[in-house]
Amino acid sequence: MTLDIPRIEQLLQDGVRDRVYPGAVWAVGNASGTTASGAVGLLDPTRPDEPMRLDTVFDIASLTKIVAVWAVIGTLVEEGKLQLHTPLGTFWPEVTGHQLAQVTTHELLTHTAGLPLRANLKNLYGTDPQDIRDGVLHETLHRAPSEAVEYTDRAALILGYLAEYLAGQPLDQLATSRIWDPFGMTETRFAPLPADMIARCAPTELDEETGTHLKGTAHDFSARLLGGTCGIAGAFSTLADLGRFLRHMLNPAQAAFGPAWIGDSLRTRTGELAPTRGLFWHPAPGIELRENIWVHYGFTGTAMWISPAQRLWAVLLTNKLFLSRDREPLTSIRGAFRSAAFS
Repeated sequence: MTLDIPRIEQLLQDGVRDRVYPGAVWAVGNASGTTASGAVGLLDPTRPDEPMRLDTVFDIASLTKIVAVWAVIGTLVEEGKLQLHTPLGTFWPEVTGHQLAQVTTHELLTHTAGLPLRANLKNLYGTDPQDIRDGVLHETLHRAPSEAVEYTDRAALILGYLAEYLAGQPLDQLATSRIWDPFGMTETRFAPLPADMIARCAPTELDEETGTHLKGTAHDFSARLLGGTCGIAGAFSTLADLGRFLRHMLNPAQAAFGPAWIGDSLRTRTGELAPTRGLFWHPAPGIELRENIWVHYGFTGTAMWISPAQRLWAVLLTNKLFLSRDREPLTSIRGAFRSAAFS
């Protein structure tokens, strides 16, 4: 397979021209490393002297669910500290006696737990982190577990709390010590960020309170409410660091989660229910399941794909929220980028 780099660059330049995003960075690679990468556009369209760069720091939004929560949960499963099909209430005192007690880790990872569909944390539980934790863990289910596949941020939030309970450490420390440090992901972290990283951040949405675009502060409201760190979102990263993460998934020779967790996650785990899901990952839209390309997206305009069959990975990072919340234009570009990366 020969990667059509001009096709990718033209696609992404067209996205800048059409004001889908101010700028974007991308990379495609394999188990050995990055085979091609590039950057287009600007960090901020009002500042033409600041181009998007390969080392730009992005608010990766829901990619946090993968590089922090899914990855840490994988280490706990492979250590034998967590069984996917055991009801949470049998070993987690915080949920015993509440509806969440009947839910399994597998149901959380496949978005079949029956959880409420919106986080809505402040309105329901206030601003105290312990009150929010108690409220989320004691909330009534939206429907019976394993009845339907319904994506909700609460699944990752609960899994983050579960990891903290089982390992006895905050999620940011767990992700750093178990995943990011072993992989050499030195520029992946939750806020607050050091000044040099903030300077390289791609700004996201306009903050009405300050009148400026968020830069180095998580866009996700739940993450901000919880001090910058939670299972839903809040992590910042770079193209190179996400490439290191995906490279490990194709060649898991280091510490942290291994091939069993990866293989179990990148296959259908929802039976006859639709849409099809693995463990937090889902099949890339627009392809046949047998093509074995899996993806996860982030609301800020981020995405990463992996194909165990083709032994390839790809990352596309944009700050589309700077301009709009409209999803459709970026959805089309993501589809075309995936097609070019895995053609």
